[in-house]
Amino acid sequence: MLRIFRHYIPTTLLLLGLAEALILVVSIYVGVALGVALEGLSLGGAGLSVLIQAMVFCGAMLAGMIAMGFYQRDQRDGPLETIIRLSLSFVVGFLVMGAIYLAAPQLVLGGSAILVAMFASFIGIATCRIVCSAKTDARFSRRVLVLGVGERAKQIENLRRASDRLGITLVGFIDIGIDSQVVSEAKIIRPNVTLRTLIERFAAEELVVAIDDRRKGLPVDEILDCKMHGIRIIDESTFLERQLGKIRLDALHPSGVIFADGFTQAVIRRGEKRLFDILASLLLLTVTLPFMLIAMVLIVLESGAPIFYTQQRVGLRGQCFNVIKFRSMRQDAEGDGKAVWATKQDSRVTRVGKFIRKTRIDELPQLLNVLKGDMSFVGPRPERPEFVSELSRAIPYYDLRHHVKPGITGWAQVSYPYGSSIQDAREKLQYDLYYLKNYSVFLDVNILLQTIQVILWGKGAR
Repeated sequence: MLRIFRHYIPTTLLLLGLAEALILVVSIYVGVALGVALEGLSLGGAGLSVLIQAMVFCGAMLAGMIAMGFYQRDQRDGPLETIIRLSLSFVVGFLVMGAIYLAAPQLVLGGSAILVAMFASFIGIATCRIVCSAKTDARFSRRVLVLGVGERAKQIENLRRASDRLGITLVGFIDIGIDSQVVSEAKIIRPNVTLRTLIERFAAEELVVAIDDRRKGLPVDEILDCKMHGIRIIDESTFLERQLGKIRLDALHPSGVIFADGFTQAVIRRGEKRLFDILASLLLLTVTLPFMLIAMVLIVLESGAPIFYTQQRVGLRGQCFNVIKFRSMRQDAEGDGKAVWATKQDSRVTRVGKFIRKTRIDELPQLLNVLKGDMSFVGPRPERPEFVSELSRAIPYYDLRHHVKPGITGWAQVSYPYGSSIQDAREKLQYDLYYLKNYSVFLDVNILLQTIQVILWGKGAR
């Protein structure tokens, strides 16, 4: 995997993205060339203009594909699903181009040329996906040896999903007599040579150090020798973070937070994050205002006033604020005043409420919280004070998520379904910690685009 702006991206997905970007750019030139041939026109000095239009087209379509989940590491669609998802991606991309056209018409190619470009790029990308995506990972995967056979090594052995092992081939686990054996016997390698010789024998490119207790005799000199011969050395917690897109709580130690390169980016860069929040919120308020007005009318028609529902949540540094949402439950949903987790098929949810929850329209009034400064556009979801007290006692490092503003959407929301238990909260915290450690505007934009897929496909709504 490659790390771009602190975010881990599988090499295979990056290569696919570059190939598809090239297809999109070339398609514009194909469309222009056919338009010139059919209409007998001359390009003249329009070369730079066409290049700019090609880049705009490429950016818009790639944004649509990201929004439809084309570049998620766990995407494993068959041919039919690929065609459907790509069609929706092009619809989203076309809408983006329409918005750009309203602001700057000269940036968008028109006429028959754009239709030819869309058709050519659709065929090209569909072919690329169906033919190449299933074969690309094995060709570009990195061979990995794990130093250790204990509990930490077991966590690596338990990576069974294809998405968790994306970009790697686990060769085996090296037993140097320090750990109590936990991993499967069939995968253990007991060396009678140096680590470097063993790594060269198995043609490994990466060594993951997963010793349970490093004080018992870690072979520092041999590991250093491997590193100086160009072998990548990585510890088990960083390896799991890279492969899973989250920070495993059972692999996290206080020193890992204190000395890690990260965990303070979102705190330090508050100015740029605040500017991003204001611009994104104003843009989304403008786009979604008609849907909000329709939702308000439907709520009143079904169950009367009030339209909005305010609820106390825990925000930055543990300070409480009132979050604003469209009311999606009966007015007596918590008649006894006791906080209750939402559940699947919750009987308290109204018919209109079920729809606005599924489409996330009920979350749109929180844009006012963002403009006010109580929330960020992207960040950990804010929880109720009653739940925070319980979760802080049950889950280590839970309070770390309160060192950034809570968000309308977040890395946990696009990576994990809706949670309604302490175990779910524990899983989502691992994604929140990844966001906190690896924050960048690039990751925020990535999350926003992936949120579109969550909304359109109704993932995790209750």
